[in-house]
Amino acid sequence: MRLVLAAALVLAPLFFGLGLILPLVRFETLYFFNQSPSLLGVVAALWTGGDPVLAVVVALVSVVFPVIKLMAIMAEAVGIENRSGLAMRLVPHLSRWSLMDVVLVALVIVAAKTGGIAEAFSQPGLWFYAGSALMAALAHGLASRHGKAAGA
Repeated sequence: MRLVLAAALVLAPLFFGLGLILPLVRFETLYFFNQSPSLLGVVAALWTGGDPVLAVVVALVSVVFPVIKLMAIMAEAVGIENRSGLAMRLVPHLSRWSLMDVVLVALVIVAAKTGGIAEAFSQPGLWFYAGSALMAALAHGLASRHGKAAGA
């Protein structure tokens, strides 16, 4: 189990980083124009496109909250969690807010702003972002079981 936990702790942030910078979806408009925004590109497009509030919301729930969640999971896994258990109490709440559907809503908005009818195709960034969420959930489950076993 420790090997699986270690692998999840390494893969979750690696996949998250790749999910941020690789294209999430490829939009093809009229078969001539292609756009493949990354998550960071979506946030930047929203910011520069006149939607700063939506850009901040998407950045918070899709970038900042998952980073805090990953740090809390790692703190628990390596045993540097303090007595109050603040980090582990935060993880379930952060998990509720770091939802991928917010990213999808932002992608639809960016697609709508391109004008015209677009077809969308998933790209590696979306799969890595989803993989990061799965690895973080696995790491959280294993770290909390490991912590209970060590504390017993």
